[in-house]
Amino acid sequence: MAFQIRRLCTHVGGHNSAHTQAWRKCEDLLNQKQHIETIVLKQSEQARIDYRTWLNASIDCARFLLNQGFAFHRHDESEFSRNHGNFLELLKWHAQRNQDVKAVVLANAPQNNKLTSPEIQKDIVCVATREAVNVIVRDVGDALFAILVDEAHDNSIKEQMALAIRYVDKKGHVIERFFGVEHVPNTSAMSLKKAMDNLFCKLGLSIGRLRGQGYDGASNMQGEINGLKALILKENSSAYYVHCFAQQLQLTLVAVAKRDDRIGYLFESVYKIGTVVGASCKRRDILRENEVERVVKTLNLGEIESG
Repeated sequence: MAFQIRRLCTHVGGHNSAHTQAWRKCEDLLNQKQHIETIVLKQSEQARIDYRTWLNASIDCARFLLNQGFAFHRHDESEFSRNHGNFLELLKWHAQRNQDVKAVVLANAPQNNKLTSPEIQKDIVCVATREAVNVIVRDVGDALFAILVDEAHDNSIKEQMALAIRYVDKKGHVIERFFGVEHVPNTSAMSLKKAMDNLFCKLGLSIGRLRGQGYDGASNMQGEINGLKALILKENSSAYYVHCFAQQLQLTLVAVAKRDDRIGYLFESVYKIGTVVGASCKRRDILRENEVERVVKTLNLGEIESG
């Protein structure tokens, strides 16, 4: 028995023997926590957590700027610029007040995946736009609705169609929501109708549920034969047309001002006063001082009462 034990001890050897090293490698292999797959999985999970953190930071900054209607970029966003634009500066401010965000954004983010490039910002804005429109569409549901359409061009001199929708929600309130701006090759009635059909198809809205259409007095909009109004009425005779009341009021004021010299003189005088006073800070101060003196005088005379 003793002889067998001595032979076993000789076979096992010391701490650096082949048997001992093989035994340690066997234990390492059986240890699930040290498997390569486990380590890679842990690293991948941490990478996913980090990615969500800096993506959410970029989304939060974009949502704030969209909600406030602020610009995202600045003309100089280079490394040595003192102001990198609202988006990057807001992200820096956010990182300074949140250590979890600071650990993964900007300089601590991968060089090829910072999620701060103009293309990424535009993608976030587009996604936010789609989500906002989807919320409006879900709120409309199967209800009847009316549309408001106007044509305009932006600073890039592109023809565009602005579209808003008006409907009654489930609480009985009249809701008006701006749907967006669609680029059109021109402002002919056919181009506007095609853009509207594409938008309705994309949003899942049916022109059969359209019960009202409101435009200005342009011939391509309210033309009786080839206007946008006529093209829609051919498909849905219940989509009644209403001339935009705001433009009717404007046209009425212009017509009245042209017929009455006194009203024309009033608007001309108001315009001149606004131009003369508004162009000078000193003239504005003088106007304010005179107005204060006038108010004090009328208060003392009892012609007006203080609130």
